[in-house]
Amino acid sequence: MIELLNKIDKAELADKPRVVFEGVIDEIDTLDKAEAAVQAISAHKIIGFDTETRPSFTRGVVHKVALLQLASLDHAWLFRLNQIGMPDGVAALLENPDILKIGVSIKDDKAQLLGRRSLKPAGFVELQDMCAEIGIEEKGLQKMYGILFGERISKNQQLSNWEIAALTEGQRQYASIDAWACLRIYNKLCELKRTGDYTIIRKNVEEGNIKEG
Repeated sequence: MIELLNKIDKAELADKPRVVFEGVIDEIDTLDKAEAAVQAISAHKIIGFDTETRPSFTRGVVHKVALLQLASLDHAWLFRLNQIGMPDGVAALLENPDILKIGVSIKDDKAQLLGRRSLKPAGFVELQDMCAEIGIEEKGLQKMYGILFGERISKNQQLSNWEIAALTEGQRQYASIDAWACLRIYNKLCELKRTGDYTIIRKNVEEGNIKEG
């Protein structure tokens, strides 16, 4: 029987080993690369999904989504939307109900993608809902992953410049992990729901302190 916390605090999360993505990372910065990537991704029925947007530190200034990340368990595709826009093939992929796109806070991501072009997104699965169904109350990817896998996703690159000419290796890792981790969480939750081999340890979490509920 697997014991899982319903919540986890930052201090406990900080002690866990850091996640590293060891798969192939493709940075898609031309239309030809986008077409090839869409063909490769279309062979999968379930993929991890996320987006990144350049942060704005000026009131009233909002940037368009810069990066779309899609991932299998061993391959991540990073679409530089700020450089190539939203190609037809990528739009079709996002509208395909037969290819599941797994993510966190998907409503926000879809709204940002609509800023690039008109879309009718389909086939999206929200991990917040899936976690809630089994009793995990966390809403963020980092804490979901920490509870399920006992590892820590670094957020150091979150507020970096996602419109930079060439992504740094740190950005490539961060972006890949965010999409890949969504797929891993989905697979784990499906397994837990199928087997029922888990129990939720309910804790009331205060920042820096965990108390039994």
